[in-house]
Amino acid sequence: MPDMPNPVAAFIVGEIRRARGAAGMTQEAFGRGAGFSASHVSAVEGGTRALTLDFIRGADRALSTGGLFERLAAELGTPSWFLPWLDAERNSTQLRCFQPCLVPGLLQTEDYARAVIRCDDTLSEEEVDKRLAGRIERQTVIFQEHAPQFVAVVAEAVLRRAAEDFRDVMAGQVKQLIALAERPNVGVHILPDEISMHVGLTGPFSLARCPDHRWVGEMENQLGGVVVDNDDDVDTLLERWETVRSEALPRRQSIALMKEVVDSWI
Repeated sequence: MPDMPNPVAAFIVGEIRRARGAAGMTQEAFGRGAGFSASHVSAVEGGTRALTLDFIRGADRALSTGGLFERLAAELGTPSWFLPWLDAERNSTQLRCFQPCLVPGLLQTEDYARAVIRCDDTLSEEEVDKRLAGRIERQTVIFQEHAPQFVAVVAEAVLRRAAEDFRDVMAGQVKQLIALAERPNVGVHILPDEISMHVGLTGPFSLARCPDHRWVGEMENQLGGVVVDNDDDVDTLLERWETVRSEALPRRQSIALMKEVVDSWI
């Protein structure tokens, strides 16, 4: 197994430890299922012994994950800056997302997500597949038991970005947005084109409220992105969220607009 960046290894170990705890397994019981001694498990969890692929596969066996942790390990291309956000997202009680350019990742269909990822023409098909698998895996957070409340504000222009050769993909995407907006824990609000100037034009951002009630923010750009957790920056993002949310259409009007967009293509 290639060496993993420390933040990646620490992230995977943390996820294994949390899953073991959620399953009510002691280190000894986990070790029996994974094929390692309790002292070995303790050393890996404590960071004094390296994480190996054998240990990851053992964790998948012991916890009957269907290969989840090995898939995470395969996603070594995930930039280290993004890992704290993944942790916040997966453990959040509330999620907020503003997107002026794309459908939010947690709401994307597989076809739409693949098309977005392929916009980077430096990626091989294997790399595209890996990124796609990671994106689809992230989406489980909004379907899990005790899922967070997820509210997204999406610019109307995102819905209407559908050239003839992309219309079928976009129609499927908008239909999925409509279906997801009907879920009790998901809200999709459309920011109409008539709102020509607003604070959200400076770029997309997301917010996650953690179980300890603190908020974490995430912003992406052409070179990667940044995760923010200091009070001043988070307060600024929360203020901007309230501004763009107040400009967006209410839930039912947003669903009606999305249906209108799809009907216009028929």
